[in-house]
Order: sequence, then C-alpha cells, then structure tokens
Amino acid sequence: MTILEAAAQLRAKTTTSRQLTETCLARIDLLNPRLNAFLTVTPDHALAQADQADRELAAGQSRGPLHGIPIALKDVFETKGIRTTAGSLLFKDHIPTADSAVTEKLAAAGAVLLGKTNMHELAYGVTSSNPHFGPVRNPWNTNCIPGGSSGGSGAAVAADLCFMAMGSDTGGSIRIPAAFCNTVGLKPTYGRVSRRGVLPLDFSLDHMGPLTRSVRDAALCLQALAGLDPLDDTSSPEPVPESDNDYLPPAHVSLAGIRIGVPENYYFDQVDPAVQASVRRMVQLAAGLGAKVEVIRVPDIPALNSTARIILLSEASATMERFQHRRLEIGPDVRSLLDQGRFLAATDYVNAQRARRVFRDQFLELFRRVDVIFTPATPTAAAPIGQATVRIGDLDEDVRLASTRFARAINLLGFPALSMPCGFDANHMPLGLQIIAAPFEERQLLAVAAALEDETDFHLQSPPL
Repeated sequence: MTILEAAAQLRAKTTTSRQLTETCLARIDLLNPRLNAFLTVTPDHALAQADQADRELAAGQSRGPLHGIPIALKDVFETKGIRTTAGSLLFKDHIPTADSAVTEKLAAAGAVLLGKTNMHELAYGVTSSNPHFGPVRNPWNTNCIPGGSSGGSGAAVAADLCFMAMGSDTGGSIRIPAAFCNTVGLKPTYGRVSRRGVLPLDFSLDHMGPLTRSVRDAALCLQALAGLDPLDDTSSPEPVPESDNDYLPPAHVSLAGIRIGVPENYYFDQVDPAVQASVRRMVQLAAGLGAKVEVIRVPDIPALNSTARIILLSEASATMERFQHRRLEIGPDVRSLLDQGRFLAATDYVNAQRARRVFRDQFLELFRRVDVIFTPATPTAAAPIGQATVRIGDLDEDVRLASTRFARAINLLGFPALSMPCGFDANHMPLGLQIIAAPFEERQLLAVAAALEDETDFHLQSPPL
C-alpha cells in the first residue's frame, strides 16, 4: 500500500492510524531480526502519535496526506529524547535535546515515527555493513547489501516495515539503496530540504530526501519537507510551490514535448547487460509516451567523480576532526577514509572547488537542450555482503567505486535526481533508473518518473520474504 492509498483509507475511515502502525510494528518484530533495518524501534511513541492522529482525523482536522502515516528516519536525523547514533560508537549514547528540521516537519505533517534505521557508519560508505550494529540485509536476497549509507531505510521501505523512510545522500546514499532495494529514492536540489539537526558528513555535498514505495509518495514527502529554514545557512530561499500538492504529479502525465537526454558517453560504457537493457527499455517507453529523446554528450564524469571524492575526503575529515582522539572507536573502513582526507593537500581541495564551478556551468548549459537526463542508477545489482569487488564484463571493480560511479557527480553539482525501479537482473535482483533534472526542477523530475511508473509494474513487486 502506498501513502496515497493509506491516506485515502484513513479519510474513508476504512482503517485507522493505529491499525496501520500496529501492522508495521508487527512486521518489524517479524522481519527486523533477519534484515537488521532498524537500530531503534519506538512502539510507545508511535502508538501515541497514531492515537493522536486518529483523534484529529475523526474531528475533521487534516494536516495533509502524511497525517497518520507510519514512517522511519535514518539514524542521522536528531530526535528529541530518542537515541541518534549515526551508526557509530561515537554517538551510541547520544540522546538529542531537540529535533532535526526534518523531524519537526514530519511531525507537523502528522507522520507517525516508528523508529530509526540502521546505516553505514557515519553515513560514509555504500554497503551499510555496520561493524558495530551489524549489516543491513537486502530484502530481495538477505546475503546481499541493500546499498548505503541509507541501507536500513531502503530495506525497511522495500520490506513494508514503514511507508517512507528518510535518507541522506552525499555520494548516492539515497539513490543506491533505492536501486538495490526496488524503491523510489529522491535526492532533492541541494538546500531544498534543511540539514539542520542532521549529524553531518560533508557540509557541501549532503542532501536529505525520502525513500518511498512510489514516485507520487516521494512527491508528497517533498511537499512536506521542502522550504527555507532560516536556522540552516545552507537552506535555499528558492520559493516552494504554494499549493499543498504542487509537487504531486496528476493522475495522467503526458510526456509530449519533454526532452530526454541519453548520454552517449560514460554511463553505458561499463555496465551489466541487464542494467543497460532495462534502462534503454525505459528510454523507449518514454519515447512511446511522446517524449523527444536526444543523444547527448555529458561532461567528463570521471573527472567530476574525482573532484567530488577530493571534496568529500577533505570535508568529511574536517567534520570529524573533533573526534580524532577517539579514532579507534571508528570502524576500519571509515577510519581509513577519514585518514586519507587528512593527507590531502589544501591546493587539491581549492582546485577541486574551482573545477566544481566549471562542471556545474557545463551541466547547466546541457539543460538548455534537455529537460531531464536518463542514466542507470548503478552499473550492477547489489553485491553480496562482504564482497570487496564486483565483476562487470571482464573487469573486477571495487564495490564502493562501482556503486557510486553514476551517482556521486550529481551531489557535486547539487542537482535533483531520483532512482526508480526499472527491472531485474537474471537473479531477480532490482535495478534502478536514475533521472536527473536542473536545479529546483523537482516537479518536472517527478512528473516524468510518475509517467513511467504508471506504465510499469516493477514498483509493485515484493521481495521474497
């Protein structure tokens, strides 16, 4: 069931928020021991919020479509009085005294918080194999990673443990779990959703966004989350659509006249054949719905990725510098990355920031020719837990570098992008289509994705749990 469907049932009084919440809590009890998607479950808090939502809805008070809907938060979003660990021993006893901006907005929208999801430590990785709290397991194959760092959120949504889970995305950490777990993952434009009260990894690359069961659910969540936060100096003053449903695509979306760019370079050079076939089928589907497909040449993506890695290594190490005296409490994979950042030259960082502006201008020029760009979200399906490399064709590639290869550059640019289900490989593991748009063009991004979703059933398929 989607958020839209559950909201309709709540208003038709064919279900209650308590019933929805109890169903989710029962499913968490049943499946979380296998999936390890949740680090903290808050049943008493959730049921109290659900009862409040039922009272308000019965009195005719509606806070919007999220009112009474059970959701989860990645464990980087601070929650007053509820442990927030960032998946690290550094924060294992951290009990925030205030909510993050995202937590506040979801509470104001009437959402019901079920708990906090597991993740890659400090949000610095793509496997969600956490050395302190155990690995998150992919619902489609529990021997495989769910993607990271928002792996618990991806797994929780895919396994129907909640209707939506928030993630954070620094180099693909919303879109990669979405692709690997067969959910929709939306990374809004940088600054569109406040970062206040989120345990940070990288102040210029971090984006906040939802993982959901459908494109329209992601739109509803963005409507509740978007907007200027005067307490967050990275928050954008760009106006948010005024209508309560302006991000929500209509029931029937036309792609007539929409210009879709498909890169001729890089994105299809080294991918699993199933990924290539699935993405190209979505391109053909869009063309059949009236879109104009244009072959484009994108800027130097390997250079973009290298630039993004330099900035991430430098800024993440600076962010965590205050914990240098506790470095041995950090898992070895994340500790190694933090150490690498400490040895980068300041000139490398400055030159990376210069290159960033050049690349952004090049992409903005590209968006004068097209409205959206279609690429694979990842070059392969999810790898087995603990596997360091993944084979693509005749080459073995590092899992981390392969998984982020198509996503990382978009964080550097700050552009909105989403991953949506587009097929399965020979092992029936999910694959994702990435759609990229120009800054603050989330409405168009979501409309194109919804048109494709309406013509496919990949998002309706459930993992074999």
